[in-house]
Formats: sequence, structure tokens, C-alpha cells
Amino acid sequence: MKHSARLFVAGLTCLAYSAQAQIAFEEYDLDNGLHVILHQDKGTPIVAVSVLYHVGSKNEETNRTGFAHFFEHLLFEGSENIGRGEYMKLIQANGGTLNANTMQDRTFYYEILPSNNLELGLWMESERMLHAKVDQTGVETQREVVKEEKRMRVDNQPYGSWSSEMFKRAFPDHPYNWAVIGSMDDLNAAQTEDYVNFYDKFYVPNNATLSIAGDLDPEEAKKWISKYFGDIPAGEVVEQPNKNATALTSEIQDTIYDNIQIPAIFTGYRMPGQSDVDAYALQMLTTALSDGPSSRFSKRMVDQDQSALQVAAFPYALEDHGIFITLALTNGDHTTSEVLGTMDEEIARIQNELMRPTEFEKVLNKVEADFITQNGSVSGIAESLANYYVYFGDANLINTEIERYRAVTREDIQRVAQTYLKPSNRVVLTYLPKPSANPSVE
Repeated sequence: MKHSARLFVAGLTCLAYSAQAQIAFEEYDLDNGLHVILHQDKGTPIVAVSVLYHVGSKNEETNRTGFAHFFEHLLFEGSENIGRGEYMKLIQANGGTLNANTMQDRTFYYEILPSNNLELGLWMESERMLHAKVDQTGVETQREVVKEEKRMRVDNQPYGSWSSEMFKRAFPDHPYNWAVIGSMDDLNAAQTEDYVNFYDKFYVPNNATLSIAGDLDPEEAKKWISKYFGDIPAGEVVEQPNKNATALTSEIQDTIYDNIQIPAIFTGYRMPGQSDVDAYALQMLTTALSDGPSSRFSKRMVDQDQSALQVAAFPYALEDHGIFITLALTNGDHTTSEVLGTMDEEIARIQNELMRPTEFEKVLNKVEADFITQNGSVSGIAESLANYYVYFGDANLINTEIERYRAVTREDIQRVAQTYLKPSNRVVLTYLPKPSANPSVE
């Protein structure tokens, strides 16, 4: 009876996906190199305007880290035609919301607006691209903002340093080595000229993708895009850093003493970049290990052994390379060595035994459901279209990428577990309370 119920739910998931309409879009380039993607959706009177700049922390110089993230903040300062501090107010006064984010490979800005304010969103993004205020006043203001963000999200956040501690050990000779938020010393040492040069180099139309989704008239949108972006001059061709990174050949172990009360273990296995075929099998592997209470890590460590309060596994897949992360917070008197050993046992099971067909089917259904959810809003569609174009060179993966997951076999999942999830290919970080907070820790 339970098996029949699983098959029924699986069938519903597949039917839901097959009923999803193809996401229609058109794309073209302006003469200045700006790539434009348009998706019309008349379902709701809103529109998402997004710009992805192909610049992240990996594009920084070793003594000028943190610039990409800094510009995420600085480009909200205003422009020659938008008063300082007025950028957000203008969007919000017109019924919209906005935000931005920075990663190792990109900086992404977006506004979600009532569809009758599409022209406003386009004008404001063009101002950001051409006329941003990159001056001493803005630089000094945002330096303090970034410092406070670092204090809140890294320095004073339990386990907040895990990402930077992991990446600097996993990528010693690649620009993924440093944290996206960068070094405060580098930001303090930089002069206004350094920031101006970074802006002029990277925030140019030929290094950007304008992706718009929602209730729009394509022909009207094209006219406005030409009006506001067509005359922005192209910059020099941006050369991305060398992708090569020396492989790990032996396990790296280290202990981090932090302002925490609960010990934790973090492991990071080097893995290929997000466009590699193995990235799909690794994504499905993480779903099997830790996605939901019935996943292997959760059933074993949280429910059965009660050795961990929380467990997780996820692929941190980036453009050049990635890290397959596993982590666990210990429970009671259980040790980090114990939970690491248990995680290793569960990984060894996948390496040595093929996943059961019913478990594999469940994992695929979950991946398909997540894929649908990811593109369930106009803002999600706009971002996905831009990502697929920039990282994969094919925006239509928004319609077809699910077939790459469906092509993964149980044997593929076993193979990637054997290939990548081995001790010689990982960094292990043990997080312990600082001795001052727990005198019993030696």
C-alpha cells in the first residue's frame, strides 16, 4: 500500500512537470554588446527587471578583494540623475521592491515593479550602468555599511566563517580562495581611483545581461531598451580569470575555535563546475543524503543515532569549480569525530551499493519539483534565463535542463560518490567553542 502511494505521488509530480508550459522568450544583442532576454507573462500585472554583471569576487586583485560585493552596495548610492540615497526610495514609491546579490562569479541586481513602471526600471538600471556615483562620499559611506555587514554575518554569526575558511583551503591557487565579502584592510587601503577603475572595467554593457520577465509588451520594451541602453558605450572585453586550480591530493584538516556552544563538523569535497555533467549527479546525491527528514543523513544521525542536531549536504557549484559540502552539529555528548565517521559510513554505502529504485525515483521527483518551484515567479524566470545564458551559453536550458537530471542513472550517482567524495579530495573543518567560553575544551 505504501509503495502504491509513493508511485501515485511520483505520478502526480511528473504530471505537474509535464503540464508546465514551455517558457517562451526572445533574446538579442545591442550593438554595444548588451545581451537582452525578454519573457512575456500576462498572468500578473508585474514585471521583473534584472541585470547580471559577469563580475564577482574571482575578478578581483589579490590586494583589492571585496570590490564586487562593495559595488553591490555602492551602485545603490545614486547617479548623476538620481539623488544620493534616492534609488531605493524611487522604486518603493512606485510600488516596487528591489535587491541585489554578489557571488564569486557574478553581481545581480533586480527590481520587481507594477508592469506600468517597466520604463522606470529600465531607466534606473541604465543609470546604474552609465552614470553611477563612484565618489569619495559614497565610498566612505558604503565602507561602513560593508564593515557592519561583515560584523553581523561573519564575525558575530555562529559558524559564519565556514565558507571563507573552507574556500581558502580548497582553492589555494584560484581566486575562489578569498571570501566574497573580501578583506576590510583591502577596502580601507583602496583609493577612489581604484573603485572608479573597477566600475569602468566591469560595469559595461558587453559584460552584462539584461533579463526581463512579466507583463510586458515586447515591442514597447525593445524601444525603451534601445532608448536607455543603446547609447551606452561598450567597454573593453572582460577576460575571465584562468579556470585552472591545483587538485587536492590529501585530506586537509583544521580546527576553528569560534563563539559557539555546539561543536560542528564541515567537510568540503572538490567538485567540477556547475555546467559539468557530473554536477547533476552530485546534486541528486545531496538530495538523497540530506534533503528532508527521510534522507540518509537525517534518518541515521538525527533520528536513529541522535548524534546530530542538524545535518546537511549541498553542492556549492560555481562557474569554474565547486565544493560538495556536508555538515553536522553535534548532539549532547556525541563528538565531531563520531558524526564525521557516521557521515563517512553513509557515503560509503552509496559508493558500494546502488541506490534502491524507489529511493532514486523519490530523489528525481524532488529535483523535478524544485525545478518547477525555481521558475514559478517572474523574478525567478528572469534570473534563471540570465544565469543559463551567462554560465551555460544557452538560455533555453530553462526549458530543457530537467532532461539532464533525468539522464542521470543510479550508476552515475554511485560513480560520482566514488570519484569525488573521498578523503584525499576534501577539507575537514572542526568547529569548537573558544576555550574561554568552554574551559573543558583543550
